Amino acid sequence: MTRLKLINSLLAHRYLVGQLVRREVLLKYRGSILGIGWSFLYPLLLLFAFTLVFGGIFGGRWSGGGGGKSGFEMALFIYCGLVLYAPFSEVVTNAPKLLLANQNFVKKVVFPTEILPLVALVAASVHGVAHIVLLVLGALLAGHHHSTALLIPLVLVPAWLMTLGIAWFLTAAGAYVRDVAHGIPILVQLLMFMLPVFYPSNAAPGILQAINRINPLAVAMEDMRRTLLTGESPVWITWFGMLGIGITCLLLGYTFFARCREEFADVL
Repeated sequence: MTRLKLINSLLAHRYLVGQLVRREVLLKYRGSILGIGWSFLYPLLLLFAFTLVFGGIFGGRWSGGGGGKSGFEMALFIYCGLVLYAPFSEVVTNAPKLLLANQNFVKKVVFPTEILPLVALVAASVHGVAHIVLLVLGALLAGHHHSTALLIPLVLVPAWLMTLGIAWFLTAAGAYVRDVAHGIPILVQLLMFMLPVFYPSNAAPGILQAINRINPLAVAMEDMRRTLLTGESPVWITWFGMLGIGITCLLLGYTFFARCREEFADVL
């Protein structure tokens, strides 16, 4: 029943979702000279910085389990993790503040508040696409011409389902406990070093490896590297397992949000 309500609500309000996403994307760069061009310039500068650090300052070698990767290869390796982590961190950090930032909608009109986390995720993904495009171009430049790169959208699905579920939960929790909005950025920074962003999963301590094996975001980072840099397909049994975890997170997050929704106008 919860699943059907969720699907019907998202389909019924797809036009509104599109308009709000457009507003979010345009407002982010309003007043700047380059406008949405920053979505492409920022990842370009980021990739350049990684290449400079690992190719120049660190002498073009990586000794952390990379088998002597070049600086540019190491930059691509890290970038595979960041292109997934950046949208995740943006959505999770902003989720507790979504209802407060849109309280005029929540209080004064019959507004489908459940679409706000989805809008945040889609808007972040729009910027994330620029990162992925640059990553793919960089991989091609480095000689990685693998057809498995076409599987990248599929690799993202479990991680994005989990992210949306977490966003629904944090959006509802943030309406009741304002401290959530202050604590989440700290946790997000810590999480970046727990996930295999800067290192391969097998280089982590044993307990962290075990946690990352059931984390759709961590598995998606490794699958991104596998499909783009080594030409291997995801391990499909693992992928389906992550899909199940992602769907479970999605439904749990939405269920919590739906149960709290009637009191949002009172607590804001």
